[in-house]
Amino acid sequence: MSREISPGLKILWIWTIGTAAIMVTNVVRTRLRDMEQPTNNDQQQSTFTATATDSILVDPTPESDEGFVKEVKA
Repeated sequence: MSREISPGLKILWIWTIGTAAIMVTNVVRTRLRDMEQPTNNDQQQSTFTATATDSILVDPTPESDEGFVKEVKA
């Protein structure tokens, strides 16, 4: 008994395996992106915090009281 598979069935198997491979690839990409996202968010947040903190720390203080109104309590 010879085992011959029709061309339509071969095409169907190739289509099925190809579709499964594409779906697996998409799942792996999505999972890797989801795993990298918290790391990237932490890096961006630390960069933002460092620049915001630097600008606050570098803010100069006035050397004289010139130009300021002082409240005198009596």
